[in-house]
Amino acid sequence: MIEIIDLTKTYGKFTALDSLNLSIEKGTVFGFVGQNGAGKSTTFSILATLLAPTSGTAFINGYNISKESKDVRSQIGYMPDFFGVYDQLKAVEYLDFYGASYGITANERAKLIPQLLELVNLNHKQDDYVDVLSRGMKQRLCLARSLIHDPEVLILDEPASGLDPRARVEMREILKELKTMGKTILISSHILPELAEMCDVIGIIDQGKLVAQGAVSEIQMRLQGEKVMIVKVYRDIEKAVQFFEDNPLISQLKVEENQTLQFLFKGTDEDQYLLLKQALQHEVPIISMSQLEGNLEDIFMEITKGVD
Repeated sequence: MIEIIDLTKTYGKFTALDSLNLSIEKGTVFGFVGQNGAGKSTTFSILATLLAPTSGTAFINGYNISKESKDVRSQIGYMPDFFGVYDQLKAVEYLDFYGASYGITANERAKLIPQLLELVNLNHKQDDYVDVLSRGMKQRLCLARSLIHDPEVLILDEPASGLDPRARVEMREILKELKTMGKTILISSHILPELAEMCDVIGIIDQGKLVAQGAVSEIQMRLQGEKVMIVKVYRDIEKAVQFFEDNPLISQLKVEENQTLQFLFKGTDEDQYLLLKQALQHEVPIISMSQLEGNLEDIFMEITKGVD
């Protein structure tokens, strides 16, 4: 769906984007994580055909961003990190204007716009002027605008920036709904835990370089080499302790309150499956076994601290 090949952007001696290579499959929600100035907005502007790369290229649904920009724009819905709105228009008029700009007929717009407003939870605000909407409502209206032509790919630059907690939850729920609709979504943020909840895959970018890519748990595993496991047992915790102590993949075993064990596990998902299977075969009375998710801020700081 999206293929980025050696994408580079320089301004004189400053390199904003440094040979970025990335492949994103159809239907994936990909989170771009990085501090301000890391290269997120530069990447998104290039993919949206608003900025020409210095070298390298990218393909969206088979179309070259440099040579087939008109076709690329038909495939994407772009939401920049600032929302440009026309204050003297009502919400419904705002969407109608953009629908007409995409060549959507009046009859089609009349059917489509109410559906979009319902999707972003603004159907009750359709006759309100844009300038009286809250920041969160404006963000959702801009998201509806990016969907007006039913693009396959959404490029959302900091969509939760400046929103209060409730508005962030509303935005997250809308993105989950869009995922179920099969949209391929690129979303950037420096609000790291939110991306962990929303995204299938994250990429960490620092000083224009992609320094890590994968699921949050995979990135943490590569860094630490160990998972923090929590095991709750029904009774006979001494038997559970003895069983887990004998496993060479387990270290730092601790007994917590409420019949709970915590330990570091250095093994693959298959090793974890075999561990649980063997525990049940030895009649260790396990109620649950789960992995404690790492703190994404800690992961980000660990990964980027060595980047020059």
